[in-house]
Amino acid sequence: MAVRVYSALNEIPDGYAGEAITEGCLVLEGGAFRGLYTQGFLDELMLRDINIRCVIGCSAGALGGMNYVSGQIGRSGRINLGFRNDGRYVGLKAFLHSRSILDIGFLTEERGIIEPLDMDRFMKPDRRYVAVTTNCLTGEAEYFEKGRCSNIIQAIRASSTMPYISPMVMIDNTPHLDGGCSCKIPYKWAIDQGYEKIMVIKTRESSFRKKSKKDKLAYKMYRKYPAFASRLSVSAADYNRQCDEIEQLHKAGRILRIAPSEQVKVSRIEKDVEKLGELYNLGRRDCISNLELIRS
Repeated sequence: MAVRVYSALNEIPDGYAGEAITEGCLVLEGGAFRGLYTQGFLDELMLRDINIRCVIGCSAGALGGMNYVSGQIGRSGRINLGFRNDGRYVGLKAFLHSRSILDIGFLTEERGIIEPLDMDRFMKPDRRYVAVTTNCLTGEAEYFEKGRCSNIIQAIRASSTMPYISPMVMIDNTPHLDGGCSCKIPYKWAIDQGYEKIMVIKTRESSFRKKSKKDKLAYKMYRKYPAFASRLSVSAADYNRQCDEIEQLHKAGRILRIAPSEQVKVSRIEKDVEKLGELYNLGRRDCISNLELIRS
């Protein structure tokens, strides 16, 4: 049976971004397949030769940021909209290969069926790239930077896992999971690094907040990792606090916050590629409508 792909897959832009670099730091929220919004936004940035010097991301933000730094326009969109319903990427075959229902290796490794990541361009030292993970022993966020860690792809894989359904990823003999478990939007890292120009791209509309009750399942699922379980159980409340702080910083002009201009009605593991395609295109449109603000 043919795999269902996005009907306008051939309309996704391709090619390479230019070499010009724009100073500043780009902060990318995760959200699994809601990251298609960010991917559309980043493709439009690349098409307009806006290649920001530093990129830091969690989960889907780490993956989208990876393709942004490699300069491969449309790679994220083509893979996610073309292979979302391929069992090797999401489903039983993915689980058999990676012990997770979503196999991140499908994005980071060349398997003869997807366009390979341009590692040479990705690893060039002229741009910084940071993937955020959560250390399962301490429950704290850790920041892995390309060129300064032993294996950035392993860090990206760890950042992009999903708690409860993904196995832990070992980095330097320490178990790690999704960076969003401890820091869903790493804007403070950018501030602490001294960046004056900071753009945060969210994957939910600016008014969205999570239900902030404690997640009791975390203590049952991760009883061997109490610090991680404790952090995961309050991640919703942490996220709401981050959103409030980002809005304050945006209003004060300290950062530029970008968020979907329409309500996002896409689940984390959304199957409907037409809905995902619409979200990708919303990201492109929102980028175009904010271009003057971004350039200023």
